[in-house]
Amino acid sequence: MAAIYDCSAPTELLTGMRLARAALGKGELVVLPTDTVYGLAADAFDPAAVQRLLDAKGRTRQSPPPVLIPNLSTLDALATDIPDSVRALVAEFWPGGLTVILRATPSLMWDLGETGGTVALRMPNDPLALELLAETGPLAVSSANLTGQPAATTAAAAFDMLGDSVEVYLDGGERPEAVASTIVDATDPGGRITIVRLGAVSAERIRDVVGDLLPPETSA
Repeated sequence: MAAIYDCSAPTELLTGMRLARAALGKGELVVLPTDTVYGLAADAFDPAAVQRLLDAKGRTRQSPPPVLIPNLSTLDALATDIPDSVRALVAEFWPGGLTVILRATPSLMWDLGETGGTVALRMPNDPLALELLAETGPLAVSSANLTGQPAATTAAAAFDMLGDSVEVYLDGGERPEAVASTIVDATDPGGRITIVRLGAVSAERIRDVVGDLLPPETSA
């Protein structure tokens, strides 16, 4: 049966993190706090675990999950043809609320769904998430909610929606901002940056970094 671990209590933190690592290693799902909202996580390199994530949320393979990474060096391992504009964006906004869609490294042995050869990457600005990522490696992470429902801002809200489909819930407290990450697509061969979803990072802040590569009609 799924359990919630209060990560503000040292003993529960140690137990919860240990069990979360074990669960992910077995292909199970974990709910964890991020700097935006709570996330539903699976081993990004375990296709059955990723499918379990999609099933738990009620999503199809046409909605592949983003991948959270622990550091900038992982960016070069998972993506290829990374433009200078993206390096400038991640230097400015990572760790933080910006997700970048890039061309995935072709040799990667994973199956995130119908990605068209791309991957959405983000480095979260949350110590618990980063600690877990440093120990597990990249995780496929989508918001911890059923499709069509509001993103969970507490571990308890995630539990109410996802229940025993998740092995371990890490409770890092309420996420008061409740703002999802901004998603940008940087796969355009001409270098144009397209905002797919506005969220924690405004269009103006992105334009401050990339200039005219972000079309002027895009607003915050």
